[in-house]
Amino acid sequence: MASGAVADHRDRVTGWWIFAAVMLGISGVLNVIWGIAAVSDSKFFVNDAKYVISSLHTWGWITWIIGALEVTAAGSLVVGGGFGRWMGMLAASVSAIASLLSIDAYPFWSISVFALSIIIIYQLAKGPEVVAY
Repeated sequence: MASGAVADHRDRVTGWWIFAAVMLGISGVLNVIWGIAAVSDSKFFVNDAKYVISSLHTWGWITWIIGALEVTAAGSLVVGGGFGRWMGMLAASVSAIASLLSIDAYPFWSISVFALSIIIIYQLAKGPEVVAY
């Protein structure tokens, strides 16, 4: 019975799941780097940027947490876990919303992260492919 469960997980890991996992991992790493830079007062941030909620430090922590969730979900997707699929869609959705909330401060970055999140959600929402023999 245990070998059947392993086979089921291997059936889930298709090319599109790996693609979504890699994109989720890239988005997660970018969000972690962005969050660390925001919390540590890096010099490349705009001085007079307005944020919908709170300050740059708050957005840095929020972005860092979202990135950590995305990296965790990407790891689960690579091994074929269903948890990674749902967690990936949730993390990508939250990332898309957060990027739109910071669009006034960083328009190009926000639109790029938003587009990447939408691609991830689309690929994960399709679900695993069923192979018929």
